[in-house]
Amino acid sequence: MWQPEPGWHPLPGGSGTSTVGVWRTVLGGRPVVVKRLARPAPRDPAELSDPRHFAYWRRAADVVTARLPLDRTPGLRAPRLTSVEEDEEGITLVQDWVEDAANSGLFSALALGRFTGADLGEQAFWARAPLRDRMARTERRGGWPTLARTTVADVADHLWARRGALLDELDALPQVTQHGDPTPTNLPGRDEDDIVAIDWGTLGTGPVGGDLGLHMLSAREEFEPLLDAYLLGLPPGTATPEQAAQGARVTAVLTALSRAEWALARVAGGEGALAGKYRHPAVAPHLRSLQRQFPQIEALVGG
Repeated sequence: MWQPEPGWHPLPGGSGTSTVGVWRTVLGGRPVVVKRLARPAPRDPAELSDPRHFAYWRRAADVVTARLPLDRTPGLRAPRLTSVEEDEEGITLVQDWVEDAANSGLFSALALGRFTGADLGEQAFWARAPLRDRMARTERRGGWPTLARTTVADVADHLWARRGALLDELDALPQVTQHGDPTPTNLPGRDEDDIVAIDWGTLGTGPVGGDLGLHMLSAREEFEPLLDAYLLGLPPGTATPEQAAQGARVTAVLTALSRAEWALARVAGGEGALAGKYRHPAVAPHLRSLQRQFPQIEALVGG
């Protein structure tokens, strides 16, 4: 059975459907990060074995073995010294440690816009419609029933009813290369004018503005300056400002509502009124993120 080596330092945020853990260590005098992926078991969801699904378990390894030129793509680059070792239980990834460069949200938005122009060819393991996949997972879990007990009940009900039309709008937008999980944690480093990004397990294609919409949920800056920065990086002729704005808006709103539902549902069964749990440390960040999207929610509801 695979085990991390003694002395490896575990890093936070290393748990997921297929991720066993993430550790920092030194190999050959170089600081590196080791990530372990578990091969899906027979009873695991079929989506983990679907190369087009955002949750495909081995995409991060396929990105390396396909020898994609991610060390020289515009906007975002991958760390160097990435290796892959596969066994019967899963896959071990090793990559250079990336120092935190404290990239601003605006610089990250600019980089995400530039990355849409990355030419990586057609890959069988691309994540194709990550938000549609995520909404399908939410639907299987019953939608947003906990939000129906909050002050956003009417808005949530309206947008849930419109989710199919909104997802169709995203499909109709120009489809571009995207990282798929552009949180500040995954955009830590800097190499001259580019960001050194980590966690490429959701790499693929999606609607223009999609990466920006996800990035908005944890960025400190407001929507308009983030959009302006993204548009500045967007290659000429890729999309109109209105298309990029709509892609970001729909992605941010549907994702924020789904995350708020997930967080609230986890604590809803305990004692006390639901409103008394809004400040729970596992809930409050998601509610604050949702509150920041109210202007975008109003734009969608009124649209």
